[in-house]
Amino acid sequence: MHNNLLKADLLLVLVTVLAAAGWIFSKEALVAVAPFAFLAIRFVLAALTLAVIRPRSVLELTAPQWKWSLLSGLTFALAICIWIKGLSTTSYLGEGAFITSMAVLLVPLVSKFLFKELVPLSAWVALPIAVLGLAFLTLADRPSITNAPAGVPISQIYFLAAAICFAFHFVFTTYVVGKVPAHPLTMIHLFMVGCVSGVLAWNAEQWDGTWNAWGLDIWAWILASAWLATCMRFFIQTYAQGLAPASHAAVILILEPVLTTLAAWLWFSESLSAAQILGCSLIFGALIVNRWRYVVRILKH
Repeated sequence: MHNNLLKADLLLVLVTVLAAAGWIFSKEALVAVAPFAFLAIRFVLAALTLAVIRPRSVLELTAPQWKWSLLSGLTFALAICIWIKGLSTTSYLGEGAFITSMAVLLVPLVSKFLFKELVPLSAWVALPIAVLGLAFLTLADRPSITNAPAGVPISQIYFLAAAICFAFHFVFTTYVVGKVPAHPLTMIHLFMVGCVSGVLAWNAEQWDGTWNAWGLDIWAWILASAWLATCMRFFIQTYAQGLAPASHAAVILILEPVLTTLAAWLWFSESLSAAQILGCSLIFGALIVNRWRYVVRILKH
């Protein structure tokens, strides 16, 4: 049992590393690829990869399972499409990762809104802390941007909207996953992102043949995003969560914004102002408060 817990913890840390790396892969690809076109390629490739692994899994679904999978996948597609707009307009990956992580804090409120579930006290305590952190991020100076316009950066609006959509997706998928096997559900989710972003790319972005000029480096970032940050990440996460209590995943996975900030600093030399560091720290503190019962449970072992 102890070996399984250690193995699960190490794998979950790897998952957070892959998730953080996904921000870097995506940002690098967006240098040459339009946001929705990038999503379409990334998620269709990921979905096809899962289809090759178990090609008949989706064919075994019933009509109601297809309905719930597609509806859940649509919420995921909406969240990812909003997130990529934030990523394409931000100069601060770490800041974006912390704002997006607020989805965790919004889940209890969405559950109450949709299913009338009780909101735990930890969520009520954590939320104002996170809002204060968001305020510091909004009012912060931008050390990497000269002549930055006054007001709330558009990227922050995108990331916050994505966090809200991710919260709805998490709650909805928690309901759906009891009705649909994980493999075909994940495949449909990924394929839905590819389809929705493909439609948006076709209608909202310029298709002038520039994809022919993408070098091997751009394709490397796209493939890394599809296979490492998507397929491998979700596969390892699902496997690891089967080896350990949910409390371990709940705590370890909130390290993603911290690792993303570190990766952005190492890869892009991204620097944050004092107000941004304080804002991110408050949001991270809110995540800890929100998961406090899980933290205590782990510390007791």
